[in-house]
Formats: sequence, C-alpha cells, structure tokens
Amino acid sequence: MSTAILTGPPVPGSSLDGDLRSLGFDVKVASGPDETGTLLAAVPAGERVAVVDPRFVGHLHALRLALTDPRFPAAAVPGALAAQGEARPALARALNAPRAGVPGAGSGPDAALPVPAVVPGTENASADASTDTPRSGAATDARVEAASQSPGGTRGPGSPAGGAPEPGAPRDTDDLPALLADALDADGVAVHRPQLGTLVAAVPADAEARHRARADVAAVDDEAVRLRSAVKAHDGFFTTFFISPYSRYIARWCARRGLTPNQVTTASLLTALLAAGCAATGERGGYIAAGVLLLVSFVLDCTDGQLARYSLQYSTMGAWLDATFDRAKEYSFYAGLALGAARGGDDVWALALGAMVLMTCRHVVDFSFNEANHDATANTSPTAALSSRLDSVGWTVWVRRMIILPIGERWAMIAVLTAATTPRIVFWALIIGCAFGACYTAAGRVLRSLTRKAKRTARAAQALADLADTGPLGELVAKAGRRLAPPPLLPAVAGAALLITVAWTQPVGSALTVIAALVYAVLTGLAVARPLKGALDWLVPPVLRAAEYTTVLILAARSEVPGALPAAFGLVAAVAYHHYDTVYRIRGGTGAPPAWLVRTIGGHEGRTLLVTVLAALLVNRGTDFTLALTALAAAVALLVLVESIRFWVSSGAPAVHDEGETA
Repeated sequence: MSTAILTGPPVPGSSLDGDLRSLGFDVKVASGPDETGTLLAAVPAGERVAVVDPRFVGHLHALRLALTDPRFPAAAVPGALAAQGEARPALARALNAPRAGVPGAGSGPDAALPVPAVVPGTENASADASTDTPRSGAATDARVEAASQSPGGTRGPGSPAGGAPEPGAPRDTDDLPALLADALDADGVAVHRPQLGTLVAAVPADAEARHRARADVAAVDDEAVRLRSAVKAHDGFFTTFFISPYSRYIARWCARRGLTPNQVTTASLLTALLAAGCAATGERGGYIAAGVLLLVSFVLDCTDGQLARYSLQYSTMGAWLDATFDRAKEYSFYAGLALGAARGGDDVWALALGAMVLMTCRHVVDFSFNEANHDATANTSPTAALSSRLDSVGWTVWVRRMIILPIGERWAMIAVLTAATTPRIVFWALIIGCAFGACYTAAGRVLRSLTRKAKRTARAAQALADLADTGPLGELVAKAGRRLAPPPLLPAVAGAALLITVAWTQPVGSALTVIAALVYAVLTGLAVARPLKGALDWLVPPVLRAAEYTTVLILAARSEVPGALPAAFGLVAAVAYHHYDTVYRIRGGTGAPPAWLVRTIGGHEGRTLLVTVLAALLVNRGTDFTLALTALAAAVALLVLVESIRFWVSSGAPAVHDEGETA
C-alpha cells in the first residue's frame, strides 16, 4: 500500500484523510519536516509516498492526478507531492537536510524548511463545508477566475493555467510539498505538474481563503471533468463524435467493477478475432456479423485507453498490448476476409497482402518523420505555420483528419463494406483510400522537411538507423563504404527501385532477381553508412520497408504456387510485428531490439535476399516454395514474439501508455 504523510494535524471539517484513503493511501500524520522525514524513512523503498499539506482544499481528481499516476517518478499540485522509484532518494535528501538552502525556504546555511501549521481561524471551518470534493455543479468563467486568485490555488504567481506553480515561482513559504517539489527539481528529478484546468488544488492561507476555495470546489463537477479527461484530446472525427460520447461511460462502468485496461484490450482482440472468424465463413450472415463485431471491437479499443486515463492504470504490459493489438486485429480481419472470399471462389490474398503492405509502410512514414523531428532544433517551416493557421479554422481540422483515413474511419468503412458488399470491394476501397491518405501525409511531410531548417540530433539519427533494421550484410557494407557513401536517400531509393523492377519484369526464379537483391543489399548498406541527419533521410526506413514487403508480395503473387500468397501474408505480418515492436521500444526510450535478434532474423536485406533465393530454387518444385515461406514466417514470428514478450513484461520496459497516432 502507498503511504501519504500529512505534514501537520488535519484541519477540522476536511475530508482530506478520507480522500487519501480512497486513493489507496495509508495516512500518517507528522508534526513537521523532521517527523515527516522519519515517517518517510519507515516506508519501504519500493513504495510510493505522498507528502500532503493538511490545509489542502481541492478536488479528489486533482489529488489523483498528482499522487497516483505511475508514469512519473514525481508529481505535484499545490499542497501535494508524490514520489516513487528514483525520486525517493531525492525526497529523503530534501527532508533530511533542511538547512541546505532548499529553494523557497530562505537563504544561507541556517535556512530551514518551515513547519506548516493550522492557520488561526480555521479551527471551526467545519461549519462551512463537510467535504472538499462535491460531485455536482458547473464552473463559470468567473468561478475559474476566482480559483486562480485564491491564495495557494491552482493559478498562483508564476503558475501555468490549470497547473502547479512553476519551479522557482513565488510561493507560500509554509507549503512544504511545494518546497520539496522545488528541491527535487534542483536535485535533477523532473517533477510532473499536471494541468488541472477547472479543477481546484489550493493551500488557503486563512479562513476566508479557505471558504472561497471550497466554493470553487463546489462549482466544478469533479466526476464530469474526470470523464472528459478520459477521452483523447486529438482523435479522429468518427471516434470523437460516434464512439467517445458513450465509450467513456463504458470505461467508468469497467473501472467501478475493477476491470483493468489490459482486460478490456484483450476483450477487444478476442472480439476482432471472432469477427475475422465470421468473415472467414464466406456467408452473407457471417459478413454482417463480422462487420458488427469489428465495430464492437473498436468501441472496446477506445474504451481501454479511456479506462487507463480515467483510472490512471498505466502499465508496461498495457503499453505493449495497446501498441501491437490494433495491428493484430486489423490484419487478422484482412486474413478472415481473404479466407471468406476463397470459400466463394474469389482469390483476394494479393489484395489483402497489398493492403497490409500499404498500411504498414504508411505507419513507418509517420513513425520515421516523428522520430526524426520531435527533438530537432530550429524545427519550424512555412508549411508548418500554414498548418497551424488552418487548425484555427475548425472544420478544416476535421477534414484533414478524415481524409487520411485514420483508424476510426477506416474500421467503420471496413465494417460497413464487409456487411454490405464483397471482400474484393472492401480491399479495393481500403487500398485506394489508404493510398490517397499516404500520399497526402507523405507529400506534406516532404514539403515540411524541405522548407524547415531543422538540425537533427544524434538521438534522432540513431532512431532512424534502428528503424532501418539493417542486418549483418548491410552492416558489413556500411562499415566498408563509410568514407565513400553518397547521401543516404539516393542509394536506398536506387536499390529499392532496381529490386522491385527486376522482380516485376523478370520471370519468377530468375537469377537476375537474386543479383538485384544482392545489389539492393549493397546499396542499402551504403544508405546507412552515414548518420541519417539529412532533410529527407527520414524516408530511408519507409523505402526499405516498401522494398522488402513489395518484393515478397510480387514473388508470391507471380509464382502462382498454391498457398504462396497466404504464406507470404504470414511472413510479412511477422516481420511487420518486429518493425512495430522496434518503434514502440524507441518511443519508450529503451532503444531498438537487441542486436542479436536483428542479426538472427537477417535484417531487411538478408530476408529479401533469402526470399529471392528460395524463389529461384523452389518455385518450380510444387509447393516447396510455399512450405519454405511458411517455415521462414514461423521462425521469424517465434523469435520476435519470444523476445518481445520477454522485454515488455520485464522491469526494463518503459512504464508508459502510448497514445499513438490517430492513424
């Protein structure tokens, strides 16, 4: 159990003790900083500790945001601070060395942390308020402004709107949690200060201020704010207007019954797999059921994230499940549609694989661009400024989000077309829509890259190199040709174009295709020989993904070997999982998968060369080519899944819940 330490006797009439206990804290009462340090030392090192001013007045959800969010080692709002993990030693140092000149506590060697005391005149405050966390009412602008002017409130001097005061801002010198938060900042621990919006978190200085703060609390419906904040701020049109208005209530229902986001995520996956099974029947009733179940799966997919935000249940396992299950659900449904069409005599496996290739490459474009630019310096451009101006015109925001066919719109389209038409029509609509969206986003990002004067960091260059997924052959070429390597994008595009052209024009199994794959390996090795810091170098990973996936698609489709396309679908799915896993590891700050894994599965150039060799040797030997692709898919899937699961359930995985993109 977590521990909350009140830095003084509770104020009469306050519900603070009960609120903290409702959040899962064991409440201890200290008489001042010295005893607070003693109580802190008695708490096991692995547990979360909160230090709370007994005069705190505010909403329960304000406390929840500051004290229970597992993503941050330390977090604070006015009057309350929580620390866990690496922040615990810094908190102990701040409490145990009160004469070291803690920020805000005075100056000189004799400066000490002040002892919070009950303000005279608050002894009988219980007559005015029986609770600090009412659940009804609505805030007006005047009430919000009053909250911002309350002493010690959510918006004090130097405070950002709706959040805790900035480090170093003027403070009430009796607010021990605020002083400790400054001490943690000074000690190198980043203290998260959640944006509270209309929520109130205050440390009133006298009885009158306390009455005003309680009135501000009563003016805002804590639960309504919590429900609104459970919904992702920037989502697609379909999700925002057709799913979130009711899925947030499903999330609350789940929270009140003790369900976890991971359980809801798993339910969403199982529902999507059931939808794929219905589609695989090839019957009209099965297609209708599949469409309905796919929409139900999407509702649950929205609910899991809203439940995580509503109850602040973020976890490493949740990050992994949320990051990978969306793709597993969608691509399983593609396979179900292809199986259903085959039962009716229509072979659409090439379309299913083409849709998966297009979708994965589109996502790699998003990931590469974002990784290349999110920490770049001087990261502005005229096209970005134009985009910001368009955002100020409300309807253009929704139009631009819809035309890229994000997940909500895409799944709705798939569900409706599955129920009403045929799998072939579903895939063609999906390919055309996604191709348009991919061209739109890629063109915009290319223009931004050419017009901005961004200086990319070494971290961004390493992330792009990791996304390239270069194997042993490419590494050997990169090492040998580092001094003579041309600009990275040029050999990457040349190698990809050569390989795809030869695979498309030459007979399947031709030795020229194998030679083209060897040339591709050399050229793409040169592409990663230099740091990927150029304006358009973020395009290298998407080009490599397109080359590998498209080559597999072309060889399987043109081989006309029975079962080759389904086997190729499985192979691309296994490799795509590896690439998505790489993205989310990088986002979590833990870097790419281990080098042994990348080398064992060959890297993009090794796998591509192997597939061309298999085609040359086996394409005319019955179903041997299919069996070889199946074995390769199974081997890659086994290796990447085992390593991925090992990583994401380990203590080294990032404790984050990724919000992802709307796509």
